[in-house]
Amino acid sequence: MTDNNIKITTLHDLLDYNARKFTSAEIQLKNRLPEWINHAVSVKLKTVLLKYLDYIRDHVKKLEKFFEQEEINSISVSNRVMKAFIEETDEKLNNCSDSEVKDACLLASIQSINHFKVSTYGTAAAFSNTLGREDQAKLFHEAEINEKQIDDRLSQLAEHEINTKAKAPVVLAG
Repeated sequence: MTDNNIKITTLHDLLDYNARKFTSAEIQLKNRLPEWINHAVSVKLKTVLLKYLDYIRDHVKKLEKFFEQEEINSISVSNRVMKAFIEETDEKLNNCSDSEVKDACLLASIQSINHFKVSTYGTAAAFSNTLGREDQAKLFHEAEINEKQIDDRLSQLAEHEINTKAKAPVVLAG
């Protein structure tokens, strides 16, 4: 089923459609994040991103249960927003020549992705609540909380380490 074949006529349809989209986004991010983690120089940044990868894997597993409940057999829709985030992050990382600046770039890019996901999961939780699907609302709300926790960790890391190092990177005289 492609994006064009999905008909959205109810809030329930919209929830299912969005769930397909953000599951696709999670899978795209899950596949790309390990490479970005390898680019990180800061051990603390790597640690936070590894925790984030664990959250993403957990989200994907929980979303599979959602699809079973909804009797959705395929998520064969693409998430163009996540694709654009990934391409933008890759482009920025390729243009960064300093490792500390690269860490700041990666952190900022992950936070942009994270903010998109907070919004997406929050909306899904609200739709689920409106539809009287408390178990699904709980699943989406927990994912939203995970995203907010990572955002808080990234903000603290940016403020207390990454951005400071990027502001005045060590330049070796050659």
